[in-house]
Amino acid sequence: MTVRSLLLGTAMAVGLAGTAAAQDAVMRTGGTDAVFASQNTERMWEAVAYSNPLPPGAPTADYPLVAWCEAMVSGHVALGESLNTDDELDLELIELGRAEERKFSRALEVAGPRQNPEMLEVAETAAAGVRARWSRMMEQDLIARDETFGLFFGLPGRCEHAARRIRENITTPPATLADVGLEPAPAASE
Repeated sequence: MTVRSLLLGTAMAVGLAGTAAAQDAVMRTGGTDAVFASQNTERMWEAVAYSNPLPPGAPTADYPLVAWCEAMVSGHVALGESLNTDDELDLELIELGRAEERKFSRALEVAGPRQNPEMLEVAETAAAGVRARWSRMMEQDLIARDETFGLFFGLPGRCEHAARRIRENITTPPATLADVGLEPAPAASE
């Protein structure tokens, strides 16, 4: 077990316990799911999302990352639609993907005018690379497309936070694990 895994487990336990006691916490009873209306919890999850490595080829800047994420999910949706399936689980995944695609597209639309030409180019290059990979997959036979559709594990958690950050024009750096108390703060330089 890695230190990061231990920190994440501890963070979840501390976050759940600490937030449940907060006055502004909302708990759903009857299960293990909890919904919290707390900026501190959102900040904690943002720190965890930004602390995890991205897949190879994913840009690190928020706007290009959201473009990459949008291309990933829209390609997965198109692949699922190409299967002409009536499987309820597949159809649900396609619908969930469409909702994610709309969320990322809207964030890109809102934030696009604030981007400089270089950032727009980085975003388009990242998205074009993803679209090219999905395009090659769409040329495969039905069995290969079906297997790939079923093996798509989703997007990095950072995609959601990056979309929120660009949509809301948040320009401060994302919270770090140290900022939210999940990792010791770096020692001050003398």
